Amino acid sequence: MKIKLFLCVIFFACMSFAPNLTKSIKPLKNISFNKIEYLYNTLDANNFQLPRLDSFSVAIEGLYILKEKGIIQKNFLTIIDFSLSSKTKRLWVIDMNQNKIIFNSLVSHGKKSGDDFASSFSNVNDSNKSCLGFFSTAESYVGQHGLSLKLDGLQKGINDNARKRSIVIHGADYVSPNFIKNHNRLGKSQGCPALPIEMSTKIIEKIKNKSCLFIYYPSKNNCNFN
Repeated sequence: MKIKLFLCVIFFACMSFAPNLTKSIKPLKNISFNKIEYLYNTLDANNFQLPRLDSFSVAIEGLYILKEKGIIQKNFLTIIDFSLSSKTKRLWVIDMNQNKIIFNSLVSHGKKSGDDFASSFSNVNDSNKSCLGFFSTAESYVGQHGLSLKLDGLQKGINDNARKRSIVIHGADYVSPNFIKNHNRLGKSQGCPALPIEMSTKIIEKIKNKSCLFIYYPSKNNCNFN
């Protein structure tokens, strides 16, 4: 019964979206709150903290559109909520096949985006700010930070310069409880969503190659896809 209900949610959600990728994403407008609430309430927390419903809602809407168009091919959803303190585990990786959280991690924001809380974002090269919105994960590679993951921004003017800016997922020693203890905040990157070193490889290997990553901030999520 649970599987049937879940499939029904996916079907009606996909049917509710217009076929044009330039359609704006507006939380709780194009898919009923009850359908999103069902997914959220049946999400297996796996002993982790749940993401907030508002970030989850927008992420689910975007995921359905992108999967319908074939842009996203792997059934993993990564949510980063930059409305939260850097001292909290504000990244979630959800296995949508199981409707289960498989990772919950600390994640950094850009040094010019804010101190403990991020509040300023950019799509401009050398801004040292994080960018928001929906991304398709791309290929992994080994660089100066070890195993890293390239990201393709899917929203024009919001994050479509991510690859040119070298906005990637990588591990960093400043993303750790010890850094928080010593500085009362997480360390900051040049705009990349950096992860704890001990978590980065596991997460990258799981979500690489065309899964959906969504970086959330309140009131800044009505953006167009390319």
